[in-house]
Amino acid sequence: MREDRRRRYDDGFRREALELIKSGAGKATLVRRLAIPVYTARNWIGLYRSNGEEAVMGGGGSRRYDWETKVAYLKAKVAYLKAKVAYLEKLRALRASKSRGASEAPSSDCSQGGDTGSTTS
Repeated sequence: MREDRRRRYDDGFRREALELIKSGAGKATLVRRLAIPVYTARNWIGLYRSNGEEAVMGGGGSRRYDWETKVAYLKAKVAYLKAKVAYLEKLRALRASKSRGASEAPSSDCSQGGDTGSTTS
């Protein structure tokens, strides 16, 4: 008979995770401190953001979520991804403007009539 390899998390463990999430910890912190898989940390953070503590604590045993919980979680995830895309587009525009600014900067060649730096007269 095959052993069930999924890890079960008791309420005390989930409360500890919730305290970290409430304090602003991200998935990397949860993974490091609690030794849980990345996908579990990501799911718990998303559930907390969309539906609060009860969504993370769930019922005893099976962790099946109702339709509204799933929809709220996905809406929160979409909003997060839209904000991330906007941020990345801002960064790309900033980098493009910096690289344009560097290419348009005055050069140090002599064609502008400046000092040549020569010591001979």
